[in-house]
Amino acid sequence: MSAIKNFIILAFSLFTTVVLAGETPQISQQELLTALEATDHNIVVLDVRSAKEYGEGHLANAINVSHNTVADKLNFLSQYKDKKVVVHCRSGRRAAFAENVLAENGFKNVHHLTGDMNGWLEAKLPVVINK
Repeated sequence: MSAIKNFIILAFSLFTTVVLAGETPQISQQELLTALEATDHNIVVLDVRSAKEYGEGHLANAINVSHNTVADKLNFLSQYKDKKVVVHCRSGRRAAFAENVLAENGFKNVHHLTGDMNGWLEAKLPVVINK
């Protein structure tokens, strides 16, 4: 019985994540690159992957806050409430979770990077690697 209960909870969590991800406006890779070229852009790129993943390659000037610590770091993140926050992870699941936390806490201009990091790498777009 416990296994069935755990399965139902997991299925509901995944369903909720997919539904919430669909509610966040998307920004394409090219739209983001173009917007970041402006000297007066009002964009913060939030990478919600692990610190290890971030170190292996991330978008230039991206801020790394792991998806499972977004709620704990709201005081830090609140300085970006008035900016366009573009969230991404590796494939989208963790970003959807983070986007939901941000939206629930008053962030009004949250966007999801189309394709996430997998898409960025497939497009051979620039990354910064921490050594």
